[in-house]
Amino acid sequence: MAQVPDFVSLNGPDNVGKTTHLVRLAERWGDFQPLGAVHEHDPEPWARAVAGDYARWWFETSTTVELTEMLLVGHAKRAAAREDGRTGLLDRGLPMLLAVATATCVVKDGLTVGEAFKTVTGITGSRAAAPETSILLLPSLDVERSYAITSVREGRPWTGIYPAYQKTLHAVLLHQADHGTYTTVVDCEGRSLDDIHTDVLGHVDRPRLTDGSPR
Repeated sequence: MAQVPDFVSLNGPDNVGKTTHLVRLAERWGDFQPLGAVHEHDPEPWARAVAGDYARWWFETSTTVELTEMLLVGHAKRAAAREDGRTGLLDRGLPMLLAVATATCVVKDGLTVGEAFKTVTGITGSRAAAPETSILLLPSLDVERSYAITSVREGRPWTGIYPAYQKTLHAVLLHQADHGTYTTVVDCEGRSLDDIHTDVLGHVDRPRLTDGSPR
């Protein structure tokens, strides 16, 4: 039997379908353990940030060190919540969290993507992280088209600094994809939800997903 991964993460920009596919995976096999997002596992600092002007805190008053550390601490606590023998399902895994920190650093500190990557990597250091099967869902392999697809799905205009952040995030994710950061990359452009999910299943090393075993 193939090796069962400890964690499977679904990654990608807003409105690409991460939550939908995570729900489908959790419904498919009972030994998947939905672990959600990082803020759910380290709620106190995130509650303080949300209590004020969250966007201002995120893009102006917080430092790159503060934001990156909060993401890393939440991720570590989330990983620790996995039960033995189960596969944790992550809404944005470690590569995506680093992409978020990098994109925020670009728009907040005025750095290039390369400079921001180095900054975030320096903060991350050599701390150990649990291995994960990381699946990146991309609306398109073109940055501008990728942003256009997801911004339309939002249903209302993104305002303030958020459009610049989202465009940068799309660029960072494609940069990571080009450098083999993720276990696999799924191009979602022009494809149905069911077809995309079939791809997701194909990259999740779960021998019992299709053998009819009870959940």
